[in-house]
Amino acid sequence: MNGTSFASGGAGIFNGTDEVYRQSLPLTKQVEYYSIVHDKLVQQLGSTSAEQHLSKSLFTIVIGSNDLFGYFGSSKLRNRTTPQEYVEEMIVTLKEQLKKLHSYGARKFVVTGVGPIGCCPAQRRKSSSGDCFQEMNDWAIKYNDGLKSTLGELKSVLNISYSYFETYDVLNNLVQQPTSYGFTEVKSACCGLGKFRSESPCLPIAKYCSNRRGHVFWDLYHPTEATHSILSDYIFDGPPKYIFPLSVKQLVAL
Repeated sequence: MNGTSFASGGAGIFNGTDEVYRQSLPLTKQVEYYSIVHDKLVQQLGSTSAEQHLSKSLFTIVIGSNDLFGYFGSSKLRNRTTPQEYVEEMIVTLKEQLKKLHSYGARKFVVTGVGPIGCCPAQRRKSSSGDCFQEMNDWAIKYNDGLKSTLGELKSVLNISYSYFETYDVLNNLVQQPTSYGFTEVKSACCGLGKFRSESPCLPIAKYCSNRRGHVFWDLYHPTEATHSILSDYIFDGPPKYIFPLSVKQLVAL
């Protein structure tokens, strides 16, 4: 086995984050499915060989944005809990899932922070001036700070190795200085309908931009392939202010 993906579009750290489509698998379910694969590996390879195999594997965690979208998009959630309480619970819940993964053999983690999600077209549309939703960005930063602290704690307690990626800083650089990276459009999506092409997902009826390479965002939420290419390069072997304490290249070599 060379790799397995348990990722699910629209998923969050919390169960029930995907209230719109109700089709995604939350992190708890993804970890549960991984535990099944773990048990099958033990049966096939034996306990020692399976643990050796898993100890060299990379466990990549890219999650959190949908939970924040869910909070700021729900008056019910905002009335029930403060953003500080919500973000703290996100971190506690993720920490428990990381510990579960560790109990099933995970030793090397690649974890990405949440980006400046208040700057995606779906959030800019809500502003008459097309500005970013700064409050959402501020809580993304607070979540990232808590996540970095948690990873440090887990390293000291569980002796894990990890790469943490500052998605926020890198993507924010692209948004604030687009021409330096070859981009010409930061507000509007490449594919969609309406204001900033953000009033509809990228469906067959949507309008497409003529140069997707010039757009930071593909649709109302997600970056383009060109943006992801830059992010991937930084994750693999970028400068230590963006990927630390180890780059993925260094993590693989351990």
